[in-house]
Amino acid sequence: MAEGLGLKREIDQIARDKGINADEIIGALEEAMKQAARREHGQEIEIDAKYNDELGEVELFEFREVVETVTDEHMQIDLAAAREFDPQAEVGDEIGVKMDTTGFGRILAQTAKQVIIQRIREAERENVYEEYKDRKGEVVNGIVRRFEKGSIIVDLGRTEAVLPLKEQVPRENYRPNDRLRAYVIDVNKAAKGSQIILSRTCIEMLTKLFEQEVPEMYEGIVQIESSAREPGGRSKIAVVSRDSDVDPVGACVGMKGSRVQSVVQELRGERIDIVPWSPDPARYVCSALSPAQVSKVIIDDAERSMDVIVPDDQLSLAIGRKGQNVRLAVQLTGWRIDIKSESKMRELAQWLSEAVSVVEGCGDPEAELLLQQGITSLEDLSSCDPELLTSLPGIDEAGGVAIRERAAELAVRKIEEEVARVEEERLEAIRAAEEAAAAAAAAAEEAAANEGAEAEGAETESADGAESADADVASESAAAEEVDATVSSTT
Repeated sequence: MAEGLGLKREIDQIARDKGINADEIIGALEEAMKQAARREHGQEIEIDAKYNDELGEVELFEFREVVETVTDEHMQIDLAAAREFDPQAEVGDEIGVKMDTTGFGRILAQTAKQVIIQRIREAERENVYEEYKDRKGEVVNGIVRRFEKGSIIVDLGRTEAVLPLKEQVPRENYRPNDRLRAYVIDVNKAAKGSQIILSRTCIEMLTKLFEQEVPEMYEGIVQIESSAREPGGRSKIAVVSRDSDVDPVGACVGMKGSRVQSVVQELRGERIDIVPWSPDPARYVCSALSPAQVSKVIIDDAERSMDVIVPDDQLSLAIGRKGQNVRLAVQLTGWRIDIKSESKMRELAQWLSEAVSVVEGCGDPEAELLLQQGITSLEDLSSCDPELLTSLPGIDEAGGVAIRERAAELAVRKIEEEVARVEEERLEAIRAAEEAAAAAAAAAEEAAANEGAEAEGAETESADGAESADADVASESAAAEEVDATVSSTT
């Protein structure tokens, strides 16, 4: 009885520690005992297992057919013996006979243990799935425990999750016991190992962090209409307010930048641009390219593209480092963006003006109209729709043909001039490199000559010093002899 009570306590303890229903543990015990018994007595025997709560033990029952004459003692039982278990037993009935489990060996006990462990693991996985299946799409907190083949195993408390290498920000480094926040991108019931997949690179991680930091987003007053992100580098979000009295950008930035700084710190210094969303594509694209200032926008609705003209000193800012700023603006707005400087546009306007000048009376005004119509290159002009040209004042069908032919000629000439310019710059760079090398060689020779002169001067000074010292010694000797002579004559 004491052993039975001990088993009952073990079941209750496992249920508390693992968070598993006691019935699932009992089911695992019953299945384990059935498999162990079949391994001992044969797979063909029909066996059932039942947990006796009062005795605190698993009872095994072997089912036998009630017959008048027993021919197989493992499968049959005579009527008299059967009525000892069930007084109402009749021939043809099946009766369960309690089996003796004291003879189970060490191997069978190990088998039962493995089955129990497996069933408990399955129950744990089921519990984890049920708990976290509704948390997909949330940001969770955890502690870094270990690293496995580049992936980070994160302890979430009741279970562990995995942060795969491809979902990690490249410049972020973690050590065991570091705290980590990540976005739950998947909860997989059938996966081996960790069932919960985390991410710190997905765009949803950025938007969820803002939703947690900005109360106006939680209340639905401010919404994120679009977002773009290059993890670890820079992000952009476009926000809009449902209340005219609430500034969406100011709400996201917070007092002295406190709200956006909280998100930046969580993303380990990732730069975040917050821009106002606008239904006007031109205004929206101009905002998306911030902090660069835009001078002019030429829209092509059919191609869903824009030519954006910026001041020369704003060109590098608009493009961004390695094209990052314009690339994020394209992702944010969904428009193809081509950025050009004002000087390039002036040069293009001159080429277009020269092309249309083949028609008498046409020049700069017509070139400006063509730019407004989305003609942003000589190639575009040479292949444009004739109706576009004839719609301009003073240009008929023949003039349109002449303009397109002239544009094709100028396009070839422009390419030749560009090739010549590039070649001239290459040669100039070679000459500059050769001059720099020659100057460096001359400087090296001069330095060597100066070193030789200094060494020769040092030797000359040393010889002069030696001669001066010898002269001083001779002078002193002569003086000594003169003193001696004086003393002698006095004496």
